[in-house]
Amino acid sequence: MMEEKFKALAEELKKNMVNPDIDIELCFPNEVDEGCEIKKVPYLKVKYIVEGHDLYEKEIDIDPEYWEKDVKDLANFVAFQIQQFMEEIDSVEYGGE
Repeated sequence: MMEEKFKALAEELKKNMVNPDIDIELCFPNEVDEGCEIKKVPYLKVKYIVEGHDLYEKEIDIDPEYWEKDVKDLANFVAFQIQQFMEEIDSVEYGGE
């Protein structure tokens, strides 16, 4: 059942991630991208490229307490985490205060 949920989440994330500065590797059960390491919890590896050359990376774990949520809620959680990561980097890059 969880594998089906993560497969649906992978499809949802791929469909909704349209920012050309963001690259996402999915490290889910049965949906493992090339650069993934095996961990205890499913996660995403997010790469954010600023100004076409500065690369920042973050791993977003999807801990067990989130596994019961529906796919839309999980996708929103991940999107929120990615947005926060981008804002954090932008404030460092562009000196936002």
